[in-house]
Amino acid sequence: MREFKELRITGLNKYYGNKKVVDNFNLTIKNGEFVTLLGPSGSGKSTVLNCIAGLIPIDGGSIYIDDECLDDGKNFVPPEKRNFGMVFQNYALFPHLSVFDNVAFGLRLRKLPKEVIKEKVISALRMVHLEEHVNKYPRQLSGGEQQRVALARCIVMEPRVMLLDEPLSNLDALLRIEMRYELKALHERLKITTIYVTHDQQEALALSDRIVVLNKGKIQQIGTPEEIYSYPSNLFVANFLGFRNIWEVKILKLEGDNVAYIKFGSVNLKATLQDKYKSHIRNIFENNKRAYISVRPEDIEIGEGLENNIEIKIEVIEYLGHHKQFWGVTSDGINIEVSKESNISLEPGDSVKIWIPPERILIFSEED
Repeated sequence: MREFKELRITGLNKYYGNKKVVDNFNLTIKNGEFVTLLGPSGSGKSTVLNCIAGLIPIDGGSIYIDDECLDDGKNFVPPEKRNFGMVFQNYALFPHLSVFDNVAFGLRLRKLPKEVIKEKVISALRMVHLEEHVNKYPRQLSGGEQQRVALARCIVMEPRVMLLDEPLSNLDALLRIEMRYELKALHERLKITTIYVTHDQQEALALSDRIVVLNKGKIQQIGTPEEIYSYPSNLFVANFLGFRNIWEVKILKLEGDNVAYIKFGSVNLKATLQDKYKSHIRNIFENNKRAYISVRPEDIEIGEGLENNIEIKIEVIEYLGHHKQFWGVTSDGINIEVSKESNISLEPGDSVKIWIPPERILIFSEED
């Protein structure tokens, strides 16, 4: 049932009225991959998922599984014939049916024999650790248990592709972490091709083989979690993935292909250029484009280094358990966020030296 080589989405466009909510979306997903669509509210990620599911028609482009056309604007396979499983953020369980009957619902529509249904349902519930809750009703379950029922109901149908739309968003922080583990473990066991929608960066990084970052209906970057986290393609991705220190600067000069010197307020900084950004940064410098640098709060060091030293006055401190967030301001009025271990003792009003490792500075243009 799940055998195929790839799912291809080519040139996908979707309009709501005159508003283009998905703009030329292109993605190929290999069988067995876990791919996450990541972006803020309104980025088009759920719309893409619903187009793939066949729940809404596309306005351009095509969706194929191998040579089978699911939708190209002319040919359309209805959702019930795509053999895709979908899990929603509100679980969509039948409140009047038991756990067993919720999971068995789709199998009964297929008119399978009772013994086959029982075997498949118990197997699916065992996978999500709910075999002892077969006779309970949704109202008797926790949020995490209800979510597991929704997963079991999807798994039991042996879908070619599993589509998950913000499935953990209604859970509290601890349950989200627990369910994240369950989803990861489940995918490792079953290898069902999975497309997952979330606005949560940690979920995307923890679960995915690849991440597709979306903003305003357009793909901003596709890559592994490591690539997305370490090498964002533009300012939007950098900001969304945690490079919260973003400042406009002037590139003073380039030294060979490896070093840029930057004017940052009244301070000069040195940046060591990552290979994949070198030609891009040269283009910014030679064409006198507006330049921005971005640094993760956790990459900034407290103390005095050999270079890139800046003095800040601490204004706000947040204690977050294993680390503290420090917000400070330079003499030029530039705000800087620093994230460090909780054992560092500073108070609001303290002046402190910080330094930025040159290799931790990323440079972008406004047009990226």
